[in-house]
Amino acid sequence: TVGINDDVTGTSLPIDEKIDAAPAGAICCKFYGLGSDGTVGANKNSIKIIGDHTDKYAQAYFAYDSKKSGGITISHLRFGDKPIQSSYLIDSADFIACHNPSYVLRYDMLSDAKDGSIFLLNSIWTPEEMDEKLPAEMKRVIASKKLRFYTIDAQAIAAKIGLGNRTNTVMQAAFFKLANVIPYEDAEKYMKDAIKYTYGKKGDAVVNMNCAAIDNAISGLVEVKYPADWAKATTGAAPIPLADDDYFLKVINPILAQKGDELPVSAFNADGSVPTGTTKFEKRGVAVAVPQWIKDNCIQCNKCSIVCPHATIRPVLKTAEELKDKPAGFETKPAIGFKGYEYRMQVSPYDCLGCKSCVNVCPAKEKALVMKPIDEMIAAEAANWDYAASLSDTSATYNKSTVKGSQFSRPLFEFSGACAGCGETPYVKLITQLFGDRMVVANATGCSSIYGGSAPTCPYTKNEKGHGPAWANSLFEDNAEFGYGMNLAYKQRRDLLAAQIEKLEEMFAEWPEGKAACREWLDNKDDAEGSKIASEKLLAAIESCKDCGCDADALEKEIYKNKDCLVKKSIWIFGGDGWAYDIGYGGLDHVIAMGEDVNILVLDTEVYSNTGGQASKSTPTGAVAKFAAAGKAVKKKDLGMMAMSYGYVYVAQVSMGANDAQCVKAIAEAEAYKGPSIIIAYAPCINHGIKMENSMLEMKKAVDCGYWQLYRYNPDLALKGENAFILDSKEPTGDFKEFILGETRYASLRKTHPDVADKLFDANEAQAKARLEGYKRLAGKE
Repeated sequence: TVGINDDVTGTSLPIDEKIDAAPAGAICCKFYGLGSDGTVGANKNSIKIIGDHTDKYAQAYFAYDSKKSGGITISHLRFGDKPIQSSYLIDSADFIACHNPSYVLRYDMLSDAKDGSIFLLNSIWTPEEMDEKLPAEMKRVIASKKLRFYTIDAQAIAAKIGLGNRTNTVMQAAFFKLANVIPYEDAEKYMKDAIKYTYGKKGDAVVNMNCAAIDNAISGLVEVKYPADWAKATTGAAPIPLADDDYFLKVINPILAQKGDELPVSAFNADGSVPTGTTKFEKRGVAVAVPQWIKDNCIQCNKCSIVCPHATIRPVLKTAEELKDKPAGFETKPAIGFKGYEYRMQVSPYDCLGCKSCVNVCPAKEKALVMKPIDEMIAAEAANWDYAASLSDTSATYNKSTVKGSQFSRPLFEFSGACAGCGETPYVKLITQLFGDRMVVANATGCSSIYGGSAPTCPYTKNEKGHGPAWANSLFEDNAEFGYGMNLAYKQRRDLLAAQIEKLEEMFAEWPEGKAACREWLDNKDDAEGSKIASEKLLAAIESCKDCGCDADALEKEIYKNKDCLVKKSIWIFGGDGWAYDIGYGGLDHVIAMGEDVNILVLDTEVYSNTGGQASKSTPTGAVAKFAAAGKAVKKKDLGMMAMSYGYVYVAQVSMGANDAQCVKAIAEAEAYKGPSIIIAYAPCINHGIKMENSMLEMKKAVDCGYWQLYRYNPDLALKGENAFILDSKEPTGDFKEFILGETRYASLRKTHPDVADKLFDANEAQAKARLEGYKRLAGKE
């Protein structure tokens, strides 16, 4: 029987009628993949190959989690000689493939396997290592169901031919060889034809690499001859330890284990709120390799930390006394610039996605970070990370508004579901390090809302005092107004609070300490750090006087009830270029025109990243995107210049990989400016067709060749009689064409529309030069 979940009780209601899994003779296959590894794309090709080249009927369904990449994907494929009308997921499979070895400890993948069916595991482990690497429960299922067990090291095959982590073609070839749906010789020809069709516009090199993956795949297939006593196995790989947290155990873990449908409605808060800081419980362990810190090579610049998209590598700055209980492998070195302190760069092997951004930006003569296999790093560093995470914030004094100093502040945005190497999340993380303990965020729908607040976990977290960002997601079209409304609400509440504290000041006329505390808050309420200090003094004064029976008791209780408004809030409005340049531009323009103290971060990928790569008004001339398959014919909108036209809006363009110091400075200036501010941040995206491990290098190339310009427009300078516009870019030195042709979004145009490609590329370059000349005039640098 099958069961229907009862949302109220969580129990299963039996149905007597047995439902057949598929028509007789149908082959049912399940594939467990990692988002962005190509598994889904390969399976779509497989279903087309079988549907187009045989008389068989075919059906496919793809289930995803909500992460941008690196999350689980489950492909359900059915093939048969009769029509397939099964409108439900596969629960009895002839073939099951696991494309990521970390899943063996996380998911029940084999309960749906038929007796005698095939299990294919992509892993670096040899057949002899399987007894140690597989959990006891999985070994029992394999043996009791007499599964035909095969393994292949797809990562090694893909890496050897230059495909990086794109193991899809290797695994697709292995599937056709083992499943025997059609003769393998035919399947090989059809796969290569599909590769030419799918990747042809990306160039011959990509086509040839994928064809080579097919040629090398079969030789890497190895059958695992397991012993019969696996059926009674009691030992094997230890399961991932579960966090001792009630919400994690009751809500998050069942969802992560793909059993969320079994949860009753009562498990969730009726108002839709969820706890923050829960991504730290996931411990996904999906990277193939993660960075190892080489102590003797490190120059302590903290650049690796600032560029990390997932906050998984962080500096430790503590005294020797504070580290007296450190683990044996927790090596440190004397801190540069902090006498009496020890320094260490610590990585979280379970949370790292292995993008290599940190390794690639390391400026040390000999790299202070090298990539090592994840199993090796988990053994060496998991306990070190747990220890580092348990430490309190550093007691050292540092300048938060510098690259190095900013990274000694705890990130309050961590372990998000963004793509490995994401160009957006380093900016978000940095802002939380600068202002996160008093931040309120309105987030437009888009990539930043998916990795920012996607069920069942939340990457925004809090510091050791329990302070952190409050976050909410709104729509494309009204997010600016949403954030503006948040600001108005806090402004009204604080104005009322100020009036109450003024009255309390009068009532404290005979108590100098209490009166002084009230006056200090009133004088500093609009200053970030000043309001923090004054708030603590005021609350201490109220605590000492509370319930004393004086006339001020009722007023003190009212002020205390609204103490969340005592510290000045840092209001932020986040979104991508699809929101800021396009769908939400009307609202954004309205909000900056109102002159209120709100901060806007535009994560500019120059394309609608979240919905599959459609062109936006930020897409430059000649770039290929959906709705611009022949290259965008018109130039990119200059959002910064439009905002500057008001004269009272702080505007900056930044590119972290090109100039991280300018980026930190601009963000700090924008937040300090008493009025609307907008930061336009260049963010390379997987939709650009680049290796995301080089996202920071791509940011630098974009600025070096004049494709992207760095500047700051600060109206406060004009009030001092200075030029408000500061051009931070230097004269271009890189090759413009070489830069854009290094990205598939441009290079593919020469394949598909060679007649117009160079004309559009020339126009793009001319427009970039014209923008730069205009900025030079504004800066007085003609």
